[in-house]
Amino acid sequence: MWKNWVVVLVAFVEAMSLPADANVFSMGGGLTSLEFVTVGDPGNVADTRVMDDGTTGYGTVNYTYKIGKFEVTAGQYTAFLNAVAKTDTYALYDTSLDQAYSFSCCNIERTGALGSYTYSVASEWANRPVNCVSWGDAARFANWLHNGQPSGPQNLSTTEDGAYYLDGATSNAALLAVTRKGNWKWAITSEDEWYKAAYYDPGKPGGAGYWDYPTRSNTAPGQDMTDTSGNNANYYTAPYAYPIDSGKYTTLAGEFQNSDSPYGTFDQGGNVYEWNEASLYNSVRGLRGGSWNAGGDYLHAADRFSIGYLPSDKRIAVGFRVSQVPEPASIAVLALGGLAILRRRR
Repeated sequence: MWKNWVVVLVAFVEAMSLPADANVFSMGGGLTSLEFVTVGDPGNVADTRVMDDGTTGYGTVNYTYKIGKFEVTAGQYTAFLNAVAKTDTYALYDTSLDQAYSFSCCNIERTGALGSYTYSVASEWANRPVNCVSWGDAARFANWLHNGQPSGPQNLSTTEDGAYYLDGATSNAALLAVTRKGNWKWAITSEDEWYKAAYYDPGKPGGAGYWDYPTRSNTAPGQDMTDTSGNNANYYTAPYAYPIDSGKYTTLAGEFQNSDSPYGTFDQGGNVYEWNEASLYNSVRGLRGGSWNAGGDYLHAADRFSIGYLPSDKRIAVGFRVSQVPEPASIAVLALGGLAILRRRR
């Protein structure tokens, strides 16, 4: 009898299937929930440093907003898939997510047949960031949050409208044309929202300003898993010295517990690159933050990863986090943030 219980327990530990009605804001069962921190200080000055691509003037946001304390996790994305991907019309799931096909993705598995697919994630991966997801996948996740985490087919009431009007957009050209709507509630972070949360510190010694790294430091982070120094991150050092368990490339959400940004976010440096809303050269979407397979210099504020990636790309070192507008009054000033773009120059 006890052997049967052991088998059940092992199966639960190895793979955790999440129901369609799972609430990503209250995951339970030892899973990381979607938490937010508030980024205030509206109207902060832009950073004057020059980026690696010659642009400048990032970080001004003229409204108070909330941003994910952690990157969206594999567990949260699995809940999303179980809610809207029984048929998976727009390929929110890719076999690369399953480690049977890709050694460094987040180990989400799909079972069943078209129309009744179900998804599960190995417990040791559930609280690590989702990766191998496209910009379009991230936009549909944001729409799902905007619509209140509904269950059902991928349509205008679930994934295809909300913060972004997608309505079946999957090509690179169509995804590049997508912009955030004025009535947004949750969204992929804009580049300025992301940059401010990572590097701006209203209480910085000597006066408000920007740090070089998103760990409240101008010194490059270390890779100490015990995090005693408070300035550590998950990134690449030769010869492949990963600060993680063998066979795992990402770290758990908040693993570097003393290395948060001034506003309290984690892993904006390293772990996985994060999609943002920037459209670069009319061909690619923006990324920030460095990753487990990129060197420490990619964590620096001046690194814009200006080559970007196609919005349909699903890469092993790319995930995302989301932002939230806390109240309707804040939306009215969103357009002011666009003025900063006009001031940027190469």
